Amino acid sequence: QVQLVESGGGLVQAGGSLRLSCAASGRTFSSDAMGWFRQAPGKEREFVAGIRWSGTYTYYANSVKGRFTISRDNGKNTVYLQMNSLKPEDTAVYYCAASQSIATLDSGSWGQGTQVTVSS
Repeated sequence: QVQLVESGGGLVQAGGSLRLSCAASGRTFSSDAMGWFRQAPGKEREFVAGIRWSGTYTYYANSVKGRFTISRDNGKNTVYLQMNSLKPEDTAVYYCAASQSIATLDSGSWGQGTQVTVSS
């Protein structure tokens, strides 16, 4: 069992920035990849970004590429999502996920989510 706790959400104006954090605990040895999903009201959950604990692989959705940056601190078992140039359409609940690979994050462990609201 991997436990994930997200933090760092809030209210920001369009063009602003936020940094989300996801702290992992429990059986983290079973998960080599972590990432972020988001779900806006009335919309489906969508993948945002993923990263491996090992190696240098990162992956981004086209909608956030160039604006968001995912990073990690292996010693703290924490993954971050730096969000710049935020747009109102980025408004959503952001969830952290963990799995054996980036490709399987959608079926991995989930956090409780943190709300991000971007005003126009």
